Amino acid sequence: MNHSLRRAEGTEQRTTSLELFYDLVFVFAVTQVSHLLLGHLTWQGAGRAAFVLLVVWWSWNYTTWVTNELDPDSVLVRLLLIGLMLASLLMAIAIPDAFGDKSLLFAGSYVAIQVGRHTFLTFIAAEPGTIERRRAGRILTWFCAAGVLWIAGALADGGLRTALWLCALALDYGAPAVTFWIPGVPRLGLDTWHVGTEHFAERFQLFIIIALGESIVITGATTADLPLTAGRVAALAVAFLGSAALWWLYFNLAAAITTRRLGEAEHRTQLARDAYTYLHVVIVAGILLTAVGDELVIALPGAELSGAKLAVVVSGPALYLLAHVALRLRMDGRLSPRRLAGALVCLALAAVGSFAAALVVAALLLGVLVAVIAGDYRASSVRVR
Repeated sequence: MNHSLRRAEGTEQRTTSLELFYDLVFVFAVTQVSHLLLGHLTWQGAGRAAFVLLVVWWSWNYTTWVTNELDPDSVLVRLLLIGLMLASLLMAIAIPDAFGDKSLLFAGSYVAIQVGRHTFLTFIAAEPGTIERRRAGRILTWFCAAGVLWIAGALADGGLRTALWLCALALDYGAPAVTFWIPGVPRLGLDTWHVGTEHFAERFQLFIIIALGESIVITGATTADLPLTAGRVAALAVAFLGSAALWWLYFNLAAAITTRRLGEAEHRTQLARDAYTYLHVVIVAGILLTAVGDELVIALPGAELSGAKLAVVVSGPALYLLAHVALRLRMDGRLSPRRLAGALVCLALAAVGSFAAALVVAALLLGVLVAVIAGDYRASSVRVR
């Protein structure tokens, strides 16, 4: 293999300034997804926003796996990341009209990211006959197969486009689950991938920061564009404290447990795939839903929300907590009763929204998150005793 392009075996690296620079594009991409949902508060709009989020996540997630094994100081690796960044920016620009006139830009940019990155990994970063080339080549084959469907969908219209893109996304997300198996070719074991725990966990934690940062941006921008009233300032304060509570819930407990379990795991690659590649996107979705709900409350703090607007406000924190439940269950096989109970209470608060102002509902949701945090500290103090 090309050792000059790869991180030295057995060494841990920290997130580099180039990776942080690369992440800046995804602040914009995540904001675009939020605006897509906010502008289309329907089942179809929610489905499209979820679909686009999964695409954005999949392009970022694979780059993180790749940079986990490449040397960030290599000139070629830096040029690769800058090229991926440009393609990601084009993809993000197309998000608001991804299912319309910009479908080809959206799909074409995504395919260029996935195929281009793994072409580099297969033919430039790895030498012939090595396990690195075989595993990168398998992934590249899957991306090429899915890429045909992505481009075909972009050229189609209406329901046919949706069907082709759903098939393409299913191929992309299903590939890691079957370890990129190709008929007639011997399977690769999960032990052929090596996960650098600290760098890998840190990268995914930083994406959570990206999503939380987007929630701060969207609430601040919404408030700045509207007349300031006492109710609106109170709604902004509740939204900000809610974002802080989401940060606290993840980084005070979930992040530490997940990183520790990953470092201790016998089958580290499989655990990294399940916990980070698949489950962390649900956490991000919960943050985005919460941000959209915060924007609705800031815009209408004294109004009684109903229907889709109320559903978004209560489902954001609920989904976030349920994602934590799933993550804990996968990491150590234990249920998180506080987070599960908190998620159920958040959903139950929809009943309050039928007669109470949006600001009241938001304050109650914040109270639920704070109660879960307090429960974590109480449980921790009991264990210490």
